[in-house]
Amino acid sequence: MRLPAASLFACSLVAAVFAADAPETNWPRFRGPRASGIVEGHAMPVSWSLETKAGLAWRTPVPGLAHSSPVVWGDSLFLTTAVSASGASALKVGLYGDIEPVPTEPAQRYVVYRIDKRTGKVLWERTAHEGVPRRARHPKSTHANPTPATDGEKIVVFFGSEGLYCYDMDGRLLWKKDLGPLDAAFFAVPDAQWGFASSPVIHSGVVYLQCDVLNNPFLAAFDLATGKELWRTPRQDVPTWSTPLVHEADGRTVLVVNGWKHIGGYDAKTGKEIWKLRGGGDIPVPAPVVAHGLVFITNAHGPASPVYAVKLGARGDITLPEGKTSSEHVAWSVMRGGGYMQTPLVYGENLYTCRDNGVLTCYRARSGERLYQERLGGGSSGFTASPVAADGKLYFTSEEGDVFVVRAADTFELLAKNALGEVTMATPAISEGRLYFRTKGHLVAIGGGQILK
Repeated sequence: MRLPAASLFACSLVAAVFAADAPETNWPRFRGPRASGIVEGHAMPVSWSLETKAGLAWRTPVPGLAHSSPVVWGDSLFLTTAVSASGASALKVGLYGDIEPVPTEPAQRYVVYRIDKRTGKVLWERTAHEGVPRRARHPKSTHANPTPATDGEKIVVFFGSEGLYCYDMDGRLLWKKDLGPLDAAFFAVPDAQWGFASSPVIHSGVVYLQCDVLNNPFLAAFDLATGKELWRTPRQDVPTWSTPLVHEADGRTVLVVNGWKHIGGYDAKTGKEIWKLRGGGDIPVPAPVVAHGLVFITNAHGPASPVYAVKLGARGDITLPEGKTSSEHVAWSVMRGGGYMQTPLVYGENLYTCRDNGVLTCYRARSGERLYQERLGGGSSGFTASPVAADGKLYFTSEEGDVFVVRAADTFELLAKNALGEVTMATPAISEGRLYFRTKGHLVAIGGGQILK
């Protein structure tokens, strides 16, 4: 009997789970292990209901306003928030083009939480900083956008202009760095301050930051143990809101960053440029993704919305000549079809990109062949949270808090649509069969965590 493509894909995923030494339990940074957005080894939920509590493990209130995602290590979740002295912060979501920042806001309390993964109980909270924000935010943004990062011994949190902080797992502050005002504004209208969003990355005892801002943009590396700055490389680019990617290529550790004037790869030990690519959208937000020997980069604002598949061994200026879609260093590209807000997802053999209006496109990752294009939702809801995947399922979350569960296959199949009941802008985390969603006012745990055997 010939199995359908979806069944063959599911079988390959199960085989991969059995081949692994053990299921992954940690989700240590933005988009989890290897920044892939994927973990395997556990059965995952398809449908749930907060009204009937079917599939709901727990739901914990979180004060303040933040778009940072939860991270997981062992039995603990870590989360940040910014709590206004006024007790409330306005948030405007949806598809609109207003570039004006929120008017002057009161002092904020910048808070770090450790939460029990099993029960949702707050284990400790720490106030990293208190004060009036140095820079304004967009009505759709917050003062706590960057996602924490952890290596299981230390937790690093970044509040942009309000500083970089490192704690041990018991909440003891080990060091902090004031990097000065980081003006993440629209380069064409500098008064349109929108809020800093790039998350820190930990790799082999080093913290990496991408600080593409209006004045003196830079990449930097800090010693995780002491906070000492190891190197700083100036950038020649406009403000971006992307998180860097660290990966190994040809025996070298490479830091890859999105951009407009300077998409690039840098030597992670020295900060020296390895390769450079120009072009694309002029407000880069999605993070790079690596799979199948390729780095996938997309952005979308202005006249272009490309997807680039860059070979890991790229060197030098790899900008494509006019009219070309591939080269020695670029396996393939499309000039229209990339995402504005969401980081793409590579799952199995396919690349999934979703635009902020919910249009989902599936490509064959190695070749760029387009397999399908479908819309999630009715077209009126925005999509900002990046997708995650596990157990043959893809999870896409709208700003209104609707989670679309899509089968990972060559053809489109919507398995379920589930409501979280609140605005949801943050990318979820996955650990041991549970999804952890950060909504406007809560941290929500969905699923039971049964290991596949």
